Amino acid sequence: MAFGKQALKGFVAIEDLPPRVLGYLNAAASANDWREAESLLWRAQVADGDCLQVYYTLYKFYFNHKRLSDAERATCLALDAAARQAGIEADWRLQKKDSCDWSVVSSPQHFYLFSMKALAFIRLRQLRDADAALILAKLREIDPDDSVGSSVIESYAAGALA
Repeated sequence: MAFGKQALKGFVAIEDLPPRVLGYLNAAASANDWREAESLLWRAQVADGDCLQVYYTLYKFYFNHKRLSDAERATCLALDAAARQAGIEADWRLQKKDSCDWSVVSSPQHFYLFSMKALAFIRLRQLRDADAALILAKLREIDPDDSVGSSVIESYAAGALA
């Protein structure tokens, strides 16, 4: 688990992370035990509940450890935080193409789209194909330019269901 500039690309520059959050993320990356890493990641979330990078790291951590329910929970928290910052509804089902300017890449609403994509993938891995299909359809509606690459998940879903 590394937190270099590449890992943060598209969300927040590493130099822009609050120092305390960065400290927790780096400590989690260096942890010898997954339980210790998990605890440090949640400490980072408590230290700054508005830092979207923390939520991304949490849901990737859980996904990589095949803890899909926890990954889903962290992704839903990410959607809530991003929605709050973007001034939009937290429920992805309520989003419309004109809910906000979805095209601004370095924005909470773009992170929201990215987290929707993650949620769709998690639901696929949970064998909740119908739920994933609904999320992917909503992404097609509000992100027709596919700025977060949800078409990759759609292709995966089509192959997995074939």
